[in-house]
Amino acid sequence: MTVSTTDRTAVPTIAPSTFQLPPGPWTTVLDGLCAHFPAIGRARWQDRMARGRVLDGHGMPIAAATPYRVGLCVRYWREVADEIVVPFEETVLYSDAHLLVADKPPFLPVTPAGRFVEETLLARLIHRTGHAGLVPLHRIDRLTSGLVMFSVDPASRAVYQALFREHRIAKRYEAIAAPLEAASFPLVRRTRIVPGEPFFRMREAPGEPNSETCIEVIARGEHDWRYALYPVTGRKHQLRVQMAGLGAPIHHDPLYPELADEQPDDHARPLQLLAQALEFTDPLSGERRRFESTRTLGVI
Repeated sequence: MTVSTTDRTAVPTIAPSTFQLPPGPWTTVLDGLCAHFPAIGRARWQDRMARGRVLDGHGMPIAAATPYRVGLCVRYWREVADEIVVPFEETVLYSDAHLLVADKPPFLPVTPAGRFVEETLLARLIHRTGHAGLVPLHRIDRLTSGLVMFSVDPASRAVYQALFREHRIAKRYEAIAAPLEAASFPLVRRTRIVPGEPFFRMREAPGEPNSETCIEVIARGEHDWRYALYPVTGRKHQLRVQMAGLGAPIHHDPLYPELADEQPDDHARPLQLLAQALEFTDPLSGERRRFESTRTLGVI
C-alpha cells in the first residue's frame, strides 16, 4: 500500500531542511535547486513552490521566478511520492511536559530518511500529539521494535540528552538467535565497530574496542535461544553486528552476517530484536524511572 504525501497532510509535519545557495551561474532559485538536486526534478520543485513548501530564511515563499542570490537560505520540506505505508501502529506509553516515551513497531523509521518522511515515528507522533517540537533523544534501527524516548521541552532537553551521552541510562534489549552452546554466560562482548561495505553496514575490526554489550540467555529452545542484551555503548547496529560476530545472527536480519538481496519488507518476518526497557534516574525530579515495551518477539 502506498500513499501520496500531498494527500496525507496539507501542513508539513517535520521541520524543513535548509540549503544555502552557493556561487553559481543560475538565474533563478528554481534553476539552482534543480542543478543541486537533480533527482527531485523541475516539475516537483515547481509544485512544492506553488504549495508554499519552499521558503527563504525569513519564512517568505520562494516562487519559480525568484532570482538566484548567493547565500540565500532556502528552507524546503522533503517529500516522497507514493510513500509506502508501514501497516503497524506505534503506542505512546508515557507523556509529560518534558518526555514522551513511544513503543515503536518494526519497519518504521524513527526520523525521516531515504524513502520515508511521513511514515516515520516522529511524524506520526507530531500528528498524534500536536507537539511540533518533539526531538528523539536516541535512535533505534528501522527494523528494530521497542522503546524510543523523545524530548518535549527544549529547556530540559540537554539534561536528558546527557543521560545517553554519559551512559547513565540502562537499556535492555531482547533478541532471538541461534544457540551459543560453547559460550559461558553472562558474556561481555567488547569489540571495535567501524563502517563496512556498503556504507550502511558496519563490521567488527581489529583494534581498541569502542563497543560493549553484556549478553545473557533468558530462554533456551531446541533450535533458538532468547537473549537479553545490555548495551553499554550505542554504536550503529551494535547488537546486530556483535551477535553475528559471535555466530548467532539475530533472526530475520537482512544485513548481518551477509547482505541479503534487496527485497520489499516482509512484514511477516520482522527482525527479532526488541528495545525492551529503559531505566534511569530522572535528572529533574531525582525519581527512578523504568519504562517497558508492551511488544513481544516470536516464540522459541
